[in-house]
Amino acid sequence: MNKLIINRLDYARIRKCISDAKQFKSITDIEAERLMKELDSAKILEPEKIPSNVVTMNSIVKLSFLNTNKQVQFQIVYPNQANIKENKISIFSPIATALIGYKINDEIEWIVPAGLTKLRIDEIIYQPEAAGDYDL
Repeated sequence: MNKLIINRLDYARIRKCISDAKQFKSITDIEAERLMKELDSAKILEPEKIPSNVVTMNSIVKLSFLNTNKQVQFQIVYPNQANIKENKISIFSPIATALIGYKINDEIEWIVPAGLTKLRIDEIIYQPEAAGDYDL
């Protein structure tokens, strides 16, 4: 499998969010460990070097659940911006953790609250880096 790709700013911000969340006990140790493992396995690039087909923070992603053929679309955001009514999900959610750093057409097996599921990234509707929005 290809190495995950994370932009340098996202990496630093997500690590800070994890640290803050652990301090305030708003993330479990298991969730924090899972996200840190993903981050630490990633290739870190400058924002302007991120390929346009990679899921990054603030990306709007369309994906399919392969076991149910259900398709969903949402934006991956920092915890303080999460709003399910606006389809903005926190990087701390299992599905966002599963997607960050992966590419269009990647298939990912991930354990979500309902159990093991398989996802495919169908499209990135908006990616900040591709739009030149490097400081979001």
